[in-house]
Amino acid sequence: MKALVQIAGIIDAREADLLLENGVDWLGFPLRLPSGKDDISEADARAIIAGLPAGRAGVLITYLDRADEIARFCDSLGCSAVQLHGEIGIDELARLRALRPDLTILAALVVREENRAELLTHIERTQAHVDMYITDTYDPATGARGATGKTHDWSISAALAHRSERPLMLAGGLNPANVAESIARVRPAGVDAHTAVEGPDGRKDPEKVRRFVQEAQRAFAAL
Repeated sequence: MKALVQIAGIIDAREADLLLENGVDWLGFPLRLPSGKDDISEADARAIIAGLPAGRAGVLITYLDRADEIARFCDSLGCSAVQLHGEIGIDELARLRALRPDLTILAALVVREENRAELLTHIERTQAHVDMYITDTYDPATGARGATGKTHDWSISAALAHRSERPLMLAGGLNPANVAESIARVRPAGVDAHTAVEGPDGRKDPEKVRRFVQEAQRAFAAL
């Protein structure tokens, strides 16, 4: 898992096709959100995931924290990867791995002000049960643990990437203008974008998507 580009918040099949045409590797589907405001229905997400070509993946992005519920949800969607943004316990994480050893598990590391030591400890305790980490930005104003459109201190993500035995995906406010710099500074295995590649209408903007992928691929090639 290297040089991956993920874009999350897929609205419909037309948007999925746009991302695939521009070289996006993983498509993220945030579902059953605490807000109740999903971008897409589960049925439509299932249909898109079923039609993905070889080498591409649909990723369930979830705040669920029970292993059996997460496993059932992944089964119902037909997805091969799950991104865990909830505060899931280590026992549940280990149980999910036992239930679905074939599932690619991404665990979120939500960066707050001055929580580097806490996140490093979390990596040491959990990396036996996950395949990849994804850093994202905490918004103290809203309590959001992702999709904030805000960057965080990249030196923290760089330290996490260096310490972890698992690859790390960088997220949080990445856009076409800063993704190359973020890759050079953090040296992640992948990058993720959501709101920063959207237009005013909330749909993915073709030019922003194209530039984001091109800049990311250029920066990965330079590592």
